[in-house]
Amino acid sequence: QLQLVESGGGSVQAGGSLRLSCAASAYTLSYTCMAWFRQAPGLEREGVATFDRDGRTTYSDSVKGRFTISKDNAKNTLALQMNSLKPEDTAMYYCAAARTGRCYGWGQFAYWGQGTQVTVSS
Repeated sequence: QLQLVESGGGSVQAGGSLRLSCAASAYTLSYTCMAWFRQAPGLEREGVATFDRDGRTTYSDSVKGRFTISKDNAKNTLALQMNSLKPEDTAMYYCAAARTGRCYGWGQFAYWGQGTQVTVSS
């Protein structure tokens, strides 16, 4: 059974940076579409970024140019580098994995981590 564990969340001032990491067990991420999602209190969960088996990435408009998703196949981890953070980036961030290698939509993800909290103060 695939297990995903996020880490790296915390509190930071606006304009700062954080790096989230997602470690996978019992599963190889190399051939899997992976993603980061986030959910702020009172709001629906939203997709942030995807990384497919061929290394293609996509980003939501709200984070494009500030966040970078990456995968380390040797360590079997997924990362999200977040720069120029804004208070509106405050949310619980989740790592997710699909059952396929290609990323084709936010609704395809079957496996989820427990989340890591990111808080950005103004």
